[in-house]
Amino acid sequence: MKSDEKLFSEFPPISTEEWEEVINRDLKGADYEKRLIWKTDEGFQVRPYYREEDLVNLQHLNNAPNQFPYTRGYKTEKNCWNIVQEIKETDSKKANLIARDAIAKGANTLSFSAQKIKKYEDFCQLLSEIPLEKYGVQFYNVTNPLPFINDFIQYIENNKLNKELIRGFIDFDYITHLLKHKKYYKSAKDDFETLVKLVTLTEGLPNFQVINLGGIVLHHAGASLIQEIGYSLAIANEYLALLTDHGFGVDAIASKMSLTLSVGSNYFMEIAKLRAVRLLWSTLIKEYQAKTEASYQLHINSIGSKWNKTLYDPYVNLLRSTTEGMASALGGASSISLQPFDTVYNNENDFSQRINRNIQIILKEEAFFDKVIDPAAGSYYIENLTDSIASHAWELFKNTVDGEGIFSKIENGDIKKAIEESCQKRDMDVAARRYVLVGTNQYPNIQEKMLNEIVIETEPKNGEGLKCYRGGVAFEELRLGTEKYAKSNGTPKVFLLKVGNVAMRQARAGFTTNFFGCAGFEIVDNQGFENIDEGVQKAIESQAKIVVLCSSDEEYETLGVEAIKKLKEKNPKLLVVIAGNPTAIIDILTASGADDFIHVKTNLLASLQNFQRKLNIIS
Repeated sequence: MKSDEKLFSEFPPISTEEWEEVINRDLKGADYEKRLIWKTDEGFQVRPYYREEDLVNLQHLNNAPNQFPYTRGYKTEKNCWNIVQEIKETDSKKANLIARDAIAKGANTLSFSAQKIKKYEDFCQLLSEIPLEKYGVQFYNVTNPLPFINDFIQYIENNKLNKELIRGFIDFDYITHLLKHKKYYKSAKDDFETLVKLVTLTEGLPNFQVINLGGIVLHHAGASLIQEIGYSLAIANEYLALLTDHGFGVDAIASKMSLTLSVGSNYFMEIAKLRAVRLLWSTLIKEYQAKTEASYQLHINSIGSKWNKTLYDPYVNLLRSTTEGMASALGGASSISLQPFDTVYNNENDFSQRINRNIQIILKEEAFFDKVIDPAAGSYYIENLTDSIASHAWELFKNTVDGEGIFSKIENGDIKKAIEESCQKRDMDVAARRYVLVGTNQYPNIQEKMLNEIVIETEPKNGEGLKCYRGGVAFEELRLGTEKYAKSNGTPKVFLLKVGNVAMRQARAGFTTNFFGCAGFEIVDNQGFENIDEGVQKAIESQAKIVVLCSSDEEYETLGVEAIKKLKEKNPKLLVVIAGNPTAIIDILTASGADDFIHVKTNLLASLQNFQRKLNIIS
């Protein structure tokens, strides 16, 4: 083969029209759009495949990394990011010990819960023997930001630290706080005055931010990916407008802003989200005529989603966190913080924190994710996702800032209503298993018990503001209810009465096991029965409160009717359920005594709640 020959030249290119013809032929008359087009919750559609021609109109493709519009990131040599160790311990001495251990084991940024840091001496304890010129710091839950920052600066000066090397942020964002809690920290006037003073006080700390845009708050309230970006951008715009009107230059303001976003387990979408955020930030900051390159380089703190973390099958959370860490790294996040696998039910502990931290260390040291900048560039799929996310988030941003602006839309409830609508859609998807949480609403570990493992209390409600929650909570409450009931009454049993067609009865038995397993019921399985009488007898002997008939639709009209009648004769209180949706004979089966039908279109959550009510597990 000659050096100038193209690889695979013997394979001629295939046009889109030819591909479409083959696809339609394979569909055999099925609806192309219903079967192959993904209608995302973000409001745009994703096609089953993309080709080079789909990149033609994408404007952001012609730039290298660290070039406007910065879709490809701000890095030029390596894809380095900061490994964040989140420390929930609020005692300054104990938190210091945890922090020093974390940096000795691979973390290079420390995230503190700082509500008990009230005076200078607390800083001395918290930051003792931590070289701040080398390791970044993030401060959350600060109760009084101005004296806090004054003490922090005093600590820096007293220890003769180089202010240009101090990096991190304080989590101050009074607009997102207003949206979440329906109230200011103090008042609109006081909060803005605090913001002005924070920006002024930290002018000498060029790499320390005092406005941390809380996009993650919106995510945990059920906001869509587009809403998280669009509303965060609108809040950033409001800060830029307020502070420039007050006399600050745009470059001075931009250097004081960071953005904390969630990253979930929708892998490619999350990679594209981070790329889109940079594109939109640079577009916004250009409108304000920023002059320094640093103004275009927004610090993006990526935190693994808590919305998708689950109580049951918690080790699956490790897989979710790994996916989130990979997406954050490939998407070019500035710093990454992942949720411990037991964050739902357990206090901070060394084991889960070590595993959590090592996920990122493996991504760097073993998988070499830090060696290549923006490896997603040029991917037909990811580039189109980036463009779709950016365009839809920009439209939402414009709609939000139009008219009377974001404060008006917060106060009249427009933004809360939009997020709640997204939240309801996500909840319905979880309930109907259109959104799968492995181990919770699909593929449960039936033997697992978690009631006695819970050592932390549920997070408090947020009053009139946004309700932050996790997607699996409703199913977890369902299953915990079964565990509590079982302490006094035993675990409810579900007997699988498998008759007829072997393939169909096995398939439906598997479906049923998965279905009732999500409520923590005990499944009584068997090899199947040659005749109804034998199956009915074994069902009665099992003392199961629910019997599920597993067979084919065709056989339900004969075997099903016979089984239902015989079961009801022996135990009228028995709940007899049909696995499947035999629409042609549902009336016949119901008239024979069938209590319910379960199938892929069933709302799993509502159905299981109904069964629990019938068994007096819940009222």
